[in-house]
Amino acid sequence: MIYITSMHLTVSTSDDLPLYRQIMRQVMDAIAGGRLEAGERLMSHRELSERLAIAPLTVKKAYDELEALGFIESQRGRGTFVAAKPPRVPRSVVADQLAEGARALLASAYLAGMQYSDVLAALEAADRELTDGPATHQRKKRSV
Repeated sequence: MIYITSMHLTVSTSDDLPLYRQIMRQVMDAIAGGRLEAGERLMSHRELSERLAIAPLTVKKAYDELEALGFIESQRGRGTFVAAKPPRVPRSVVADQLAEGARALLASAYLAGMQYSDVLAALEAADRELTDGPATHQRKKRSV
């Protein structure tokens, strides 16, 4: 497990999500959970790629996407930092996405024979992961 600043980051080749998207998701989760604050410096993409033993272009792609979305900003000669003001999605858009995601989540859980309480437990675990950092996963991960 590596620490970019106040967060740890892992990637897994067995995850369905591409490596650059795993990096993006973890950085965005850390910003949303308050573990990365505005102005914090991120590890350079070369250093991060060496620590994760992945191609530098993979980290660069993640950083480029995060910068295009407004979550981070690069300063020539200084490094990459968490943006002073991360982008805000309109509340109505988020509410629509949340309702759609909740229906899909419940449908998947019920089709798998799970109970509503199982869904709530999963949401609570996700909330802890966002605010406290990722939990240790059972699957094999590449970490430093």
